Amino acid sequence: MGSARDKSNPQSKQAICYSNVEVRRSASPSVIVIGGGFAGIAAARALHDASIQVIVLESRNRVGGRVRTDYSFGFPVDLGASWLHGVCKENPLAPVIGRLGLPLYRTSGDNSVLYDHDLESYALFDMDGNQVPQELVSQVGKTFEAILEETNKVREEFIEDMSIHQAISIVFERNPKLRGFLIRCCSGTCVEWKAGLLQMLRQYLSNAGTRHEELLPGGHGLMVRGYLPVINTLAKGLDIRLGHRVTKINRRKNGVKVTVENGKTLFADAAVVAVPLGVLKSNTIKFEPRLPEWKEEAIADLGVGIENKIVLHFDRVFWPNVEFLGVVAETSYGCSYFLNLHKATGHAVLVYMPAGQLARDIDKLSDDAAANFAFIHLKKILPDASAPIQHLVSRWGSDINSLGSYSYDAVGKPHDLYERLRIPVDNLFFAGEATSTDYPGSVHGAYHTGLMAAEDCRMRVLERYGELDLFQPVMGEDTPASVPLLISRI
Repeated sequence: MGSARDKSNPQSKQAICYSNVEVRRSASPSVIVIGGGFAGIAAARALHDASIQVIVLESRNRVGGRVRTDYSFGFPVDLGASWLHGVCKENPLAPVIGRLGLPLYRTSGDNSVLYDHDLESYALFDMDGNQVPQELVSQVGKTFEAILEETNKVREEFIEDMSIHQAISIVFERNPKLRGFLIRCCSGTCVEWKAGLLQMLRQYLSNAGTRHEELLPGGHGLMVRGYLPVINTLAKGLDIRLGHRVTKINRRKNGVKVTVENGKTLFADAAVVAVPLGVLKSNTIKFEPRLPEWKEEAIADLGVGIENKIVLHFDRVFWPNVEFLGVVAETSYGCSYFLNLHKATGHAVLVYMPAGQLARDIDKLSDDAAANFAFIHLKKILPDASAPIQHLVSRWGSDINSLGSYSYDAVGKPHDLYERLRIPVDNLFFAGEATSTDYPGSVHGAYHTGLMAAEDCRMRVLERYGELDLFQPVMGEDTPASVPLLISRI
């Protein structure tokens, strides 16, 4: 490539090929996959099964990336991703889970107001331990469904981006009856409940609205046995180098040169870059020559959100038999919830799940202090709570291998950022949830982009070697699909 920065249409880069490359027929095609999360392992699996030499370089001492199943309690607990969003044959990951016979526990249907659970599965409390009447929760939820529908109409009507606060304000201006109904349905009740419920729902609506994720049918299922069996199955038999932190990627016309932290270098025909967006933003991996400006802008403009988990293991169950214990408050900082794993798995475990600024602040605490913070919140809503006997704390925001939990498209930024991040640059191919236009922030989104990157990469390297068979079946297309077992709610 020349030294001038490329600001042309990124779509045109997909067709680049090198007619003056000397074909090295003495060796078979080779690819280096950088990152051993779901996207990287999916790409490596597909390339390996297509008889291409593959090496996976992973900075951690384990595979899985932002999927991490912990067994220190004596049973599996996911500290990272834990849901399959869309339990249906259209979900690209569902057949893999189904073939393994892994059960899921349904936490929401198709029409949930929230992202991965229904309001009916909540027991909601205020900061004084008073439970919000379920009738009020249901009424506010139904009203918010109407607000959500109207907000989507506003989004389709306006070309320019706007915050969720702006969109809701427009909805209320046009539909004063909606605002009036909220006031009426909450009249005669604690004002903090009304404010807290609205704040909690606004948070979830804002999150779903800015990320533009396509929701698959089938509801959402919690991975009862964790995601580790899935990633281990995909990784079986692959050449995976753990503890190999990549510091530099040098792309050349005849291949790529990848340098790891200890100075070791590896060469291949192409590379699949499947590291988290937060890592790309940190510039800890140097690209030589620099990536085109449109690619760097996509990395800079996409946002990174944070959600952590504080897992509390108890010697007995003392909480209601619901899937979630929610805390409503007048501020977003105060709103939080506990996932009840006992209902899904039979183990006496609650998972406190802070997000946003709260997650960043908790990230600064020690594990013991973070667990105590969560327990103090639990004691406010359940005064008779007994102390946990064990705890686990995730730190996705400060972990140098992730530097965030999931991507999102920020207000005012272009809507094609996910696609720009996915588009190859010469012989570099990109994968990961932040490159998924339809399913960002999800495991199946990461998995799907890994398969797409592998197929694009396979076509490129086989074209170079003159071995491209246009009639070769797409990886996995002949495999019968099976949908994972979904455990009904009790």
